[in-house]
Amino acid sequence: MRDESNSIRSRTKEYFPTVLLTLLSIVQAIALELLWGKIVSSESLFELSLVAVVGWLQVCSSLFGIMLIWVVYAGNVMRFRWVPNIADSVYPFLVGILEFWIMESIGNGKLGIWFLAFGATFGLMTWVSQITMRKSRFDSDNQQFFKNVAPATLIDFLPQIATVLLLAVGGIILMIYDIPQWLKALLLLAMLMFLSQQCWSTSKYWESSVSDSPSTNEMNIE
Repeated sequence: MRDESNSIRSRTKEYFPTVLLTLLSIVQAIALELLWGKIVSSESLFELSLVAVVGWLQVCSSLFGIMLIWVVYAGNVMRFRWVPNIADSVYPFLVGILEFWIMESIGNGKLGIWFLAFGATFGLMTWVSQITMRKSRFDSDNQQFFKNVAPATLIDFLPQIATVLLLAVGGIILMIYDIPQWLKALLLLAMLMFLSQQCWSTSKYWESSVSDSPSTNEMNIE
């Protein structure tokens, strides 16, 4: 009985990454289709105006968000092995719903909702990544990596918490007040720069984790 249980655990750990990435790729494909639909159906994007600048910044930020989600998920399943539970196969659906919310909110009149959706997505991805890291830490297959990485504390997540709160508060303010187009453009430019920094940070973390001696300064994880 014990041998059978170990065999099931081994098969689950071996095949789950493929199942997870297949599911996520379907969700990402739908999100990209929704994004493309927004582009071709928005005549304002093809006008020479500040409204078009705001629209394209929103589109580019949404695209960066899709790419960042894929990179984070793909990086985790390629770096670590863990025994998944049912929740691990449900999280991509939740992420997908939030991504679809982001795509549906693209538009000059829905910028506040768009920021709220991004805040919720960033919070969920942080939560999912932390759960994955925690499971991976207690799996012997990942011992080589985690022996050089200190467990995370609440303080380590203060930047993520602050980011979610900032996006949420900003979204609510944008829903209540009508701000000038130039200010919307500045906010979206800041958002695009933030997402670019996250992509860069994720790439550096990847390089650190696959090196012979992962740096403990890259990221503290549970």
